[in-house]
Amino acid sequence: MNETKRIVTPLLAVDAAILLAGGIVLITRDNPPFAGSYALPGGFVEVGETVEAAAVREAREETGLIIELLGLVGIYSNPARDPRGHVVSAAFLARGRGELTAGSDARSAQVFPLQSLPPLAFDHDKIICDALSLAKSQSILMAERSN
Repeated sequence: MNETKRIVTPLLAVDAAILLAGGIVLITRDNPPFAGSYALPGGFVEVGETVEAAAVREAREETGLIIELLGLVGIYSNPARDPRGHVVSAAFLARGRGELTAGSDARSAQVFPLQSLPPLAFDHDKIICDALSLAKSQSILMAERSN
């Protein structure tokens, strides 16, 4: 008997740490988990989509911004990072342009000063910390503040 074994893998998501107007863009989540909490724009990668394209798409859907990806911040794979189950996220540092407007599953979208971020959903505080380290190492923060 030839049995087909089903392979079970984590879900794949993206998050975008978007620099805009000297701060970082956060959304207020409209759906569980963490409904009403602040988070980075992001979401699940669709079949046939690259993680880079997913980050650009999710940012546009949730914030109305067009983003330029500046680099990969990291891969976040702690099985406990999402209460829905094992979700691995590819997180990107990005620069945003356009009009900031909440959309998709974001209740609101706004820019927060880097020195006064609210409590965040998931592991987004770690992602932001890592994103700011990347930006600093590449002298991106200084360029953003002068724009």
